[in-house]
Amino acid sequence: MAEHNTEVLTEMEDLSEVLRVRREKLAALQAEGKDPFEITTCDRTHNSKEIVDNFEQLENQTVTIAGRIMSWRDMGKAAFIDIRDRDGRMQVYLKIDDLGEDVWTGFKKWDIGDIASVTGFVFRTRRGEISVHAKEVKLLSKSLQPLPEKWHGLKDTDLRYRQRYVDLIVNPDVKQTFMSRSKIISTFRRVLDSRGFIEVETPILNTIAGGATARPFITHHNALDMDLYLRIAPELYLKRLIVGGMERVYEIGRQFRNEGISIKHNPEFTLCEMYQAYTDYNGMMELTETIVSECCKEVNGTTQITYQGKEIDLTAPFKRLPMLEAVKQYSGVDFNEFKGDTEKAKAIAKERHVETKETDTWGDIVNLFFETYVEENLVQPTFIIDYPVEISPLTKRKPDCKELTERFELFIDGREYGNAYSELNDPIDQKGRFERQVALREAGDQEANMMDDDFINALEYGMPPTGGLGIGIDRLVMLLTDKASIRDVLLFPTMKPQDK
Repeated sequence: MAEHNTEVLTEMEDLSEVLRVRREKLAALQAEGKDPFEITTCDRTHNSKEIVDNFEQLENQTVTIAGRIMSWRDMGKAAFIDIRDRDGRMQVYLKIDDLGEDVWTGFKKWDIGDIASVTGFVFRTRRGEISVHAKEVKLLSKSLQPLPEKWHGLKDTDLRYRQRYVDLIVNPDVKQTFMSRSKIISTFRRVLDSRGFIEVETPILNTIAGGATARPFITHHNALDMDLYLRIAPELYLKRLIVGGMERVYEIGRQFRNEGISIKHNPEFTLCEMYQAYTDYNGMMELTETIVSECCKEVNGTTQITYQGKEIDLTAPFKRLPMLEAVKQYSGVDFNEFKGDTEKAKAIAKERHVETKETDTWGDIVNLFFETYVEENLVQPTFIIDYPVEISPLTKRKPDCKELTERFELFIDGREYGNAYSELNDPIDQKGRFERQVALREAGDQEANMMDDDFINALEYGMPPTGGLGIGIDRLVMLLTDKASIRDVLLFPTMKPQDK
């Protein structure tokens, strides 16, 4: 143990010395009137990718690049450094004869991690690497912290999430994940805009936590002296816009749910919700297939992917499977035979050791069996359709079966990626379902819906038949970039402070 402590102390002393030296270098530059932090701009002409992609046109042409110094190979009176910008890496060749002795002396005091600009001509080295031969160099920002030498070997992944800025600097593949995320969000907008949808914004601070079954965050507005809820879903506001005649609307934004954290869950996450008048959940299934397939092609160039070692085909159309059939297939219990019979459902749940609550009804128990026996088996994209009404308080009932609703969820590799309804537009039925949710809330269910009288009032003005759909952006990015944890696709995931 003593030996280990000595090693740690030595590392800390080494780091302390590096920090001291770098600050002394900065102080010397400032004393000479060369403070890099006073530079306000850089006339960059090209990035690394543009030079590589257009080498034939740019060979022997003068360019100015800028970025972070990531490696350094010293050869006495010459050197090679690697400059990394957002789009890649560019090798730079420097010689004392080109820069002059004073500039060269200053350059030799720079460090890996510093941000610099280089002006020079484009050429190819004898080894065939496209490079820039420097004629002018300028220090744009001094790095006072050394970059970690063995970042890839760190076992404490929390450090990567806490210091995402360092993670992005030293791990180009991490940056690529978030470039892919941006492409996925742009694809959502492209598909929806092409179909006549209008992007809108709805309140994040809500007087009622509605639109989903979840536990909300609560805050307080001082001037109005009232509690407000961070939204758990934009659904009820978006449907008000359908009532108002906007017909096709969508919103991409953050939602907040005061629930557990896992590799699949973060307290704040990004959701795209969309509503289309004069269609139903079948129309939403086709829209879901299109969005998921197009996002996959945009990021991977194909609809055939490998996720965590499993081959998955995201080519439309996706399989459709009623929930009751799925439960029967994987558990052997046919809930169709005793539809609506809560007592029998509870008896079978007890036999199968499926834990239920006193307030659970037939539909709740169907869902428990689905979660217990079915979900993990849904590897290829599958629409589970026709959910019990008890777990679908905002969904239109099936015309031929009052116990079930026109609802689906999309499952891939055992996870839910989308949730959609034929939206309930009967204000009387909707009020009754809200009342049941209120009763559950009063019985202790903190995730149950609240009564939204204004939404009922909106429905009383008349809402056309409407299909609604919500797709979790974060989980879709995980799937399409082969990431196992949601923290790998959130730039700044929620983390407990280190001192806690």
